[in-house]
Amino acid sequence: MTTTALITGANKGIGFEIARLLGERGVTAIVGARDEERGKAAAERLGQPYVRIDVTDADSVQAAAKWIEQEYGKLDILVNNAGIVIWQEDGRPSATGAETLREVYETNVFGVVTVTNAMLPLLRRAEAARIVNMSSELGSLSMAMDPDGPMWPHNYMHYNSSKSALNMVTVSYAKELWDTPIKVNAANPGYCATDLNGHSGHRTAEQGAAIAVQLATLDADGPTGAYMDDGGPLSW
Repeated sequence: MTTTALITGANKGIGFEIARLLGERGVTAIVGARDEERGKAAAERLGQPYVRIDVTDADSVQAAAKWIEQEYGKLDILVNNAGIVIWQEDGRPSATGAETLREVYETNVFGVVTVTNAMLPLLRRAEAARIVNMSSELGSLSMAMDPDGPMWPHNYMHYNSSKSALNMVTVSYAKELWDTPIKVNAANPGYCATDLNGHSGHRTAEQGAAIAVQLATLDADGPTGAYMDDGGPLSW
């Protein structure tokens, strides 16, 4: 039986690489993207299906879930990869308005909840589904508060707090699904060169995708409710 995965924001960057690497494992990796032209082009390059999904639009998400149900009947893997950041000339928390947080949270937090809730009925139909939320080391409270650590200078309240919130969203779903075969984990891809940061990262998108693929293909004895990167568990 076909193993199916939905990757949001998969028309480029880390999401594209997640779809590509899953495809190499024989997974039908559905390219989810809100821009139809770019999404279809990426899917064509990968030889994979495309579905339009805008994680900030509940109607779009429901339509995507309905299409997946009609085409495949279930969903084995959900990778919540779509995310945004807003770069400001003055990035201090005191110069960051609530409207900026709302805009970032719409995609990075609320979008994940919208998509996960819509896809859960399909995930429950799979033998042992996996949910992977693409987080960031910038969401770690303990790393943020280490004056000697690399995260200390990067005090981007809107983005960092959205990833901290996403970590708790991850844990919350993991607890609800604790007694089921479904595993829910947060992945830290590291600082990858993508459009999100003007390609300033020191890691490639393929390197960042590896931990997501690992968590998406966990065996039955793998973790749930974990926050991990290539090196293993991260401190919350």
